[in-house]
Amino acid sequence: MELNNVKDVHTAAAGPVATTPGAPVDVLIAGAGPTGLALAIDLARRGVHALVVERQDHLSQGARGTGLQPRTQEVFDDLGVLTAVRAAGGRYPRVALWENGRIAREVEMVERVEPTPAIPYSNTLMVPQWRNLELLYARLTELGGGVLFGTELTGFEQDADGVTARCGLPGGGIRTVRARYLVATDGGRSTVRKELGVGMSGPALPEGAALLADVVIEGLDRDHWHRWMGTDGSFTAALPLVHTDLFQTMVVAAPEPDTAPDAVRARIADHTGLAVEQIREVRWASVFRPKAGMADRYRIGRIFLAGDAAHIHSPAGGQGLNTSVQDAYNLGWKLGQVLRHGAPDSLLDSYESERRPIAASILATSTRLHRSGELRRGRDLHQLGIGYPDSPLTREL
Repeated sequence: MELNNVKDVHTAAAGPVATTPGAPVDVLIAGAGPTGLALAIDLARRGVHALVVERQDHLSQGARGTGLQPRTQEVFDDLGVLTAVRAAGGRYPRVALWENGRIAREVEMVERVEPTPAIPYSNTLMVPQWRNLELLYARLTELGGGVLFGTELTGFEQDADGVTARCGLPGGGIRTVRARYLVATDGGRSTVRKELGVGMSGPALPEGAALLADVVIEGLDRDHWHRWMGTDGSFTAALPLVHTDLFQTMVVAAPEPDTAPDAVRARIADHTGLAVEQIREVRWASVFRPKAGMADRYRIGRIFLAGDAAHIHSPAGGQGLNTSVQDAYNLGWKLGQVLRHGAPDSLLDSYESERRPIAASILATSTRLHRSGELRRGRDLHQLGIGYPDSPLTREL
């Protein structure tokens, strides 16, 4: 739950969230990733009229970020999606370290913690991101909300009363949307952030590119998170994705990866000792280049940056997606208070003052883990200690 002295007020959904062409909306959300969907859910249950636009014609594919930290599970519980997410997820298995074609030893990479009444969700939950998105989208539609797929935010202007945005439609054409606020959840390459001229700065990570792929592997046990180390510092990992027939594989090695299915199969085989024939199917593949940074500002007038649009992290430690969802949770109740309960617009200033320092702290943690290559993942990554003692909303009692 949000650790603010201003209490989170729950408002039941006030019927379907309309998307009638030309109708003004309270909040326009650019991007239907975990951040955008979580924010849309929070607003829908508060009766706030939000419109989500997504450039792609479908939800993003790929397992990508798989770890849901305990703090995010608390948020999902409040948003009404945790039961479904927990049913779709599971715990991370022990890491099996391979040497000379066999498992040489095992390591407990993700610490296991017994739950307590105060901390009912005490362990990191593994859920493929594509499945996470499906469940968030299902919850949004249950609340009467939805997403306009194949619709890209291409430009906008803001004034004292709101934002006028232009959205490219499938097959051509432009739709103009008038909103009181715009929230950019459009990823690390955020069009909105660039259009606003907001800079992003952060620590430098070692240059390189990794292959990330969801594949079917025959003859590899699903009881371990497999890891093969190269003599040159390269490594390959294969994580069995719970409730699927897939392994999420990552190959960190030169040269530049090729995402063509046959090239993916050959690359995995080359760095694991598995036969190419064992890698039966490539469902999704992408090239990943680690970057780290944080936007100089989170609020520019009536426009907000959230999630990867505001901060990008190394995947080490599983912090990026979780920080992003919690951005949405922090901003959602404040927009609800302003738009439905008469709170002053200045309440929204606390979003940046609260969330930007959190992003800076987590950015430092994920960067440290990335540089060290440390395997162990402990309770310090659960994000349960997050609070806002220096927030303008915090008052000594």
